[in-house]
Amino acid sequence: MAPGQGQDVRIEPWLREILRCPACRSELADATVEGKPELHCTNAECGLQYRIDDGVPVLLVDEARKPA
Repeated sequence: MAPGQGQDVRIEPWLREILRCPACRSELADATVEGKPELHCTNAECGLQYRIDDGVPVLLVDEARKPA
């Protein structure tokens, strides 16, 4: 199995508490899309979705997915 695929990826609780959407500064919610962990912005107007690679959140607005 390739790294980051189908694994139980956990972000340290202390880090999880301070992570915010870089676009709007709203809280991020844990999600799973196609079996892969993601962080989703909780602001309905923003709603960007950020992937997690090998346990590291990729919080780059340019690489975030927009909600469908």
